[in-house]
Order: sequence, then structure tokens, then C-alpha cells
Amino acid sequence: MKVVLIGVGQAGGKITQALAEYDYEMGFDAVQGALAVNTAKADLQALDIDTQLIGRDRVKGHGVGGDNELGAQIMEEEATEVMNELDGRITSKAEGLMIVAGLGGGTGSGGAPMLARELNRIYDIPVYVLGVLPGRNEGSIYQANAGRSLKTVVREADSTILIDNDAWHATDESVEEGFDTINQNIAQRVGLLLAAGEVIDGVAESVVDSSEVINTLRPGGIASIGYASVAAAEDSADNINNITSATRNALLAGTSLPNAVQADTALLVIAGEPERISRKGVERARSWVEDETGSLEVRGGDFPLDSDRLAALILLGGVERSHRIDEFLERAREAHEQANEPSPNPNEAFDNEQLDDLF
Repeated sequence: MKVVLIGVGQAGGKITQALAEYDYEMGFDAVQGALAVNTAKADLQALDIDTQLIGRDRVKGHGVGGDNELGAQIMEEEATEVMNELDGRITSKAEGLMIVAGLGGGTGSGGAPMLARELNRIYDIPVYVLGVLPGRNEGSIYQANAGRSLKTVVREADSTILIDNDAWHATDESVEEGFDTINQNIAQRVGLLLAAGEVIDGVAESVVDSSEVINTLRPGGIASIGYASVAAAEDSADNINNITSATRNALLAGTSLPNAVQADTALLVIAGEPERISRKGVERARSWVEDETGSLEVRGGDFPLDSDRLAALILLGGVERSHRIDEFLERAREAHEQANEPSPNPNEAFDNEQLDDLF
């Protein structure tokens, strides 16, 4: 699936660079362009991809200090300049636009939903947001920001793929080490997802193409992604259990929103050397995903990859009913209470009278 990446804010810029580098190193050619947009000049200077500084007149290149309302205002005011910068990158080859942002900071959480609105107004292709939720220990301002941003971005984007910062790093890592690990895990998992349907070496028995990804995300709302890998046997017949085992681990222990299993749609991709992939194993795994997620719309297929391992990649669409989302919205509610702001019921957090929209 060919996409143009737009990183908004500090985390968004770093993840966008990691995704672009992974795509280039693997030779997938799924990333058609990458741009990092920020109000903080220092954050942009650390990146190797193309960058754009916004809000010069308002914040003088020093960032918005966690103020996501200001981040949304600046993005709205300078949307034309951002669109002009993107114009040459969004060609007829692009099948989707992906905004990448941390939802807890100021520029990313405010700018991402505003940019999604502007892009959807101009372009006919889907506009997705890859959003990162703050971890439990990242402070109340980040929780409150992310709660408001999530509600708004779900409304403005065609689908929002969520990554929980607590999901993909070891407990013994420092904060900086944890962020680096998360960024690399995002790059690998989302990079493989975007590579579906691209021309690479090897021939899949059941091809997964970009339409499968688009259709899985079509219902909108919140999506998540899961991943796990196992050592592969030489003979495909010996990999039936390996495929089902990797699929179980990807869904039950390897998703970007832990414990978010119930879904409206799902896509299962088994990646590895084609001669090692068991068709029986793939079908058995896909049937298990149907049962576990409760979805009647589970797509599946192969992805040729030169590796001595087999990987299961799962994309879930429509996971907003999950307990994980409820837990996060409860943290956002408590953060709003600490700030003396109206507190939403987490089970009704997407209703208009609850968490205030950013705009």
C-alpha cells in the first residue's frame, strides 16, 4: 500500500523517520514521501527526512509547551503552507495518507486532527492517523491531551491506528530506551502492513494487496495492529502449528492495544518464505481469528519475505469497544478532574457532551 507519511510533533517526526528508513532498507517502496511538521525547531533539526517548521510568529520555534489547543490553532492557520509542502509528494501513486503523531504532546495531539480534517477536505484517498497513546506514567497533562485528541482525531480521520506506549517495550528499559524500542517496533509492524501488495521477490499463494488493508480499515473508528514471529521449519507441513501459534501470540500478547480483541474487521498476514507457509495453517489461523475477535469479516493471505522465521501480522478494525480504550479514557477523565475540567464517563467518551473536542 503506497502512502505519504506526515509526522506531526516530536514523536510523530521520529516515528515517521523510522518508518521511512525501514521501508527503504527493506526495499518495499511503500512510502512515497515523508515530511515532518513541528512547532519546535530543535526537534526538526535532529531528523534526516524533509521537515517544515510552523508557528514561527506564534511560538518562535520553541514549541507549544503541551498546549494542544494552540497546536490545533497553528495547524489551522498554516494549513495552506503545509499543503503546499505536501503537494509535490502526493501523486497519483499514493493510495493513502498517514499522519503520525504522539497524542499526548501539544503539537502532535492538536495538529494531527486538524491536519486530518484539511487533508480529507482536499484529497479523495483515505486519510489515516497513526497515533501513540501516552504510557500510564507519562503525566496527567499527556493523558488529558490524548483524551481530547483521540476523540477529535477519530472523528476527522478515516481510521485511527492506535499504539499504546505501554505495549511494546520492556519494563526494565529507561524512558528513552523504551521510546526507541517502541519506534522500531512501530516501524517494523506498520512497515510490513504498508508493504502488502508491493512488488517484492517471491510469489505468495494467496496475495494480500492494498485493497485488503483499505477494506479492513474502512469501517473507521479505532484500529490496532498485532505481531509475533516463530522459527520456521523447512517443510510447510511442519509449520501448521507454528503459524497458529504465531497468530495466537500476535493477537493475545502482541497487539498495539493489549487485550483489545473484539473487532469489527480483521486482516491476518502470514509473512515468510512461500515454500514454508502452510495453506492449511493459514486457514486454520484465520478461522481462529474469526472466533476470537467475533468478526465475520476476517481477511487473510501471505506475504513473501526472505527469512528463516514465520511472522503473523494482524490488523484489527473497530476495536473502540475494548477494555483497553475504557482504561485509557478513565485515565483521561482523572487527568481532567485534576485540572478542574469536566470529566467524561469513559463508556460514553465519544459522545459530544463528554470530552471536549479540540475544535
